[in-house]
Amino acid sequence: MEDLSRLQALGLFDARVPRYTSYPTAPVFSIASCLALQEECLSALDPADPVSVYVHIPFCERLCWFCAYRTQGTRTLSPVEHYLDTLLAELALLRAALPVGIRMGRLHWGGGTPTILPPYLICTLAEAIKAAVPPASPFEFSVEVDPTLFDAEKVAALQSVGMTCASIGIQDFDPKVQAAIGRKQTFAATRRCVETLRKAGGVSLNVDLVYGLPHQTREVVAASLRQVLSLEPDRIALFGYAHVPWMAKRQELIDEAHLPDDRLRHSLFVECAETIVGKGYAAIGIDHFAKSADALSEALRRGTLRRNFQGYTADACQTLIGIGASAISRFPQGYVQNAVATGAYMQRIDSGSLAGYRGHALTQDDKLRARAIEMLMCQFRIDLNSLLSEFGALARTLNPIHDLIVARYSPYITRTADCIAIDSSGAALTRMVAAGYDAYTPAGVVYSRAT
Repeated sequence: MEDLSRLQALGLFDARVPRYTSYPTAPVFSIASCLALQEECLSALDPADPVSVYVHIPFCERLCWFCAYRTQGTRTLSPVEHYLDTLLAELALLRAALPVGIRMGRLHWGGGTPTILPPYLICTLAEAIKAAVPPASPFEFSVEVDPTLFDAEKVAALQSVGMTCASIGIQDFDPKVQAAIGRKQTFAATRRCVETLRKAGGVSLNVDLVYGLPHQTREVVAASLRQVLSLEPDRIALFGYAHVPWMAKRQELIDEAHLPDDRLRHSLFVECAETIVGKGYAAIGIDHFAKSADALSEALRRGTLRRNFQGYTADACQTLIGIGASAISRFPQGYVQNAVATGAYMQRIDSGSLAGYRGHALTQDDKLRARAIEMLMCQFRIDLNSLLSEFGALARTLNPIHDLIVARYSPYITRTADCIAIDSSGAALTRMVAAGYDAYTPAGVVYSRAT
């Protein structure tokens, strides 16, 4: 209780800070010269270095009220087919813009609901992606899966095009919680989905849980976690619900009176994390867990764990190419985001142009701060010697920030000659500490809670 009171005094329950899946964060991006940046970055890629590819499918048969992602509901396949035609056109434009010989090391389909695609569209899209950016060896392909829109035929289609990882959003199995967030997904349906995937073979399993949802109590969350652990996933992501109805209008359907208070919200995470680790999973960064043989655990042990728009990753590719509405690309030179609204994205592609709408060209100072923030988010420490080796004298410009951070968050933060380190008892402060290295304060932007 004393530690929690001290963390509260440091502002843990008041702070609203980025999740730092990128630095700078997306609200910093601007529309100035975005297409020129996109074209420059694509043409400068080295064929010797594989790239990652992310494809956004923004459609769902149902819109969950808690979700803040860019999605839209549909009851028919027609808009999905029309969107897929645009994806194929974007891939053709991308193929023309890429240097000859570029290969793809990783592929991820996110949404929305990628498994809204019927088997023939799954194969059509996968083949078009591989034609534009052929797979490297090794190659990993992950897909976000909705158990209510999944069957053996879709599994077979995904397996035929090389899927190696399935990610299932669960959030919570309690019927009262599900009713309060507009999501119906039974444990039985989820278990059938997992069994179907396991029968197919060769597919690892990631599941997402969310704490801080309406009507969640310790008992409710513990019961859902027991069911999840019985599925024996390879990875578990434990996210805090971000209640941002000013950004995601559908969240206005959620009654704020039923949301857990700050202390309970914090306790839900801590107790879940302790249970998961107690079952033999390694804690990965601030909110992921993985079995010891999983690539994330191996990356943590080797010090090569990274963070991108999908969360924590063992992906070593320096470039991530985003395809589809609102998708974000990360290049060594900067970030480019496609037009966000589906209609605007489709108009850009239909005009024969790439879909880049806004972005940010990275300065050396950006790269330095990004590296420091990623170190904190992945390893809970900043390796000062590594920064000095990579950035030279520029690394010393962070010294005043190091001093302020240590002074503000002592005793949870310590500094030696070699590193700035967050003690395990202060891990909840990590996003706040990372925010201390953020040079940007976008006007009017309110981020999610630090807890």
